[in-house]
Amino acid sequence: MPDIPLGVLDLVPIPSGSTAADALRNSIDLAQQAERFGYTRYWFAEHHLNPGVAGTSPAVVLALTASATSTVRLGSGAVQLGHRTALSTVEEFGLIDALHPGRFDLGLGRSGGRPPGRPATAPPTAAPAVDGRAPNGLLIPPRFSFEHLLGSPRIALQRKLLLLPGAEPQDYAEQIDDILALLAGTYRTSEGVEAHAVPGEGADVEIWILGSSGGQSAEVAGARGLRFAANYHVSPATVLEAVAGYRVFFEPSGFLDEPYVSVSADVVVAEDDARARELATGYAAWVRSIRTAEGAIEFPTPEQARALKWSDEDRELVRDRVDTQFVGSPERVADGLAQLQEATGADELLITTITHDHADRVRSYELLAEEWSRR
Repeated sequence: MPDIPLGVLDLVPIPSGSTAADALRNSIDLAQQAERFGYTRYWFAEHHLNPGVAGTSPAVVLALTASATSTVRLGSGAVQLGHRTALSTVEEFGLIDALHPGRFDLGLGRSGGRPPGRPATAPPTAAPAVDGRAPNGLLIPPRFSFEHLLGSPRIALQRKLLLLPGAEPQDYAEQIDDILALLAGTYRTSEGVEAHAVPGEGADVEIWILGSSGGQSAEVAGARGLRFAANYHVSPATVLEAVAGYRVFFEPSGFLDEPYVSVSADVVVAEDDARARELATGYAAWVRSIRTAEGAIEFPTPEQARALKWSDEDRELVRDRVDTQFVGSPERVADGLAQLQEATGADELLITTITHDHADRVRSYELLAEEWSRR
């Protein structure tokens, strides 16, 4: 599978007993190691108000990481446009591109205080899952409902703190168009007033749209001929719908002649299955903290995770994520990722791995890269 590149998605996780500074140093080290292992992209996610996640500002972490690496592409997975303007986004990435030209991916997402998007204008066409499986056997779990989170006081607080008083997010499609126009130097108001972002205009960044379904994000990406990143690790139930919707809407552009898709996956690799399962023990508790709106906890040790109390409701809350995490030996995990690639037709795979100990996390990426290169 070497013709299917692997990339890294990093949330800058904070393991229990460590600090945000430790997490940042670990992430920069992992980026250096991933470059050496042959990963083609290294993306940083954006999350807020999480005790166990330090990746609050992709552009800042990208600037630090760019100075410590030389060849791996760096990017955001994703900048949350719900609380940003098109201009601030273009200026931020224009700044880092000015010093490290041609190395950045500007991944754009809808989240961050934005209300739910409207549905796509055409239904996606994907081969339906049968008995929870894609046609090639990939697990497609039941759809997870986020309805219980929408009324959470914590989610409301995040929206309040991220948005200025009285502010409302711009329409997502319009905001993407503004970003593209500012980068291209073609931005004009309806009255004909021009705006030129300096730095930013002409920046050599690669635009990606991130989405979890076949809805507005997939439509925006496809209709504008942009690259699309679908999330098997966040929403495994809708990954087939997402990539199919994107392909339905795709129109050739100055960026792409045909659709281009990356698909993400949660992964833990070790020398054998038993060791990998041990390293992944804390994952369920970490996901539970996210899905209860508690905010991602500091990633626990296996011993700490085993000491936590669980109810049947808790187990159901995380079942889809736990069941679709690829955990095991290099051979087992590579087989699972090959199945994911086949089911989605992905052009690239984006790997996200969290373990308590940094050395285990680095080793997981190393073992996977070695196995992938042999296929």
